[in-house]
Amino acid sequence: MTVKVIVTDMDGTFLNDAKQYHRERFLAQFEQLTQRGIEFVVASGNQYYQLISFFPDIRDRISFVAENGALVYMHGQELFHGELTRHESQIVIGELLKDPQLNFVACGLESAYISDRAPEAFVALMAKHYHRLQRVASYGEINDKLFKFSLNLPDSDIPQLIDKLHVSLDGIMKPVTSGFGFVDLIIPGLHKANGISRLLKRWQLSPQQCVAIGDSGNDAEMLRLVKYAFAMGNAGQSIKDIARYQTDDNNHDGALNVIQAVLDNASPFDI
Repeated sequence: MTVKVIVTDMDGTFLNDAKQYHRERFLAQFEQLTQRGIEFVVASGNQYYQLISFFPDIRDRISFVAENGALVYMHGQELFHGELTRHESQIVIGELLKDPQLNFVACGLESAYISDRAPEAFVALMAKHYHRLQRVASYGEINDKLFKFSLNLPDSDIPQLIDKLHVSLDGIMKPVTSGFGFVDLIIPGLHKANGISRLLKRWQLSPQQCVAIGDSGNDAEMLRLVKYAFAMGNAGQSIKDIARYQTDDNNHDGALNVIQAVLDNASPFDI
């Protein structure tokens, strides 16, 4: 079956460790994809406004599954957004505030929000991932549709935190890792695969016609969804175990090499 959609994660996948990609090569590939009627989708835990900054010339010609699936844009138009009730968001915020050492960002439709008491280093880090980031004196004053929370902490502290939040926020939010010390709290079921499925339904296409490329825990569902699931060379073993195929690491154009294989009808796309 012919490939009609290519989906890629960003950090640790499409982007190298310097948060860049080979733009000239990709833009040439993108024009070939367009000529063949193949959709290109970015699926990331990051904010939509951050993601479009990487594709200024073609942002309205591609689609985005942003915020780990809580926000979906198709060719410049919003297709879907998730939303916590105010009661649910208050429960989450209350739980996170129990630990005074825990810093976090509340992610909404209009902006992301961070405490005005957060350390400057944390603010600077999150500003790289959330180009719309507002400081607030209290998370309770936020007037927005919230659908995700993002935390960053030492890798050694992550397993214990995830175990704790799995219990305390059961049924409200699900913690997922996205690498580089990040933990995202997502609305259960609103993962990347859910967002991709919404696009596939709109396009009347099947997961059998879809390629997905990823490296981290928040890519697991989309790799299970599609026929052509690729793990990056730098991916963790658990992701490599899920993916059917593997490509080079993110510092050696692994994602672009998969796109090229599609364009060249090379293995595994030659049958």
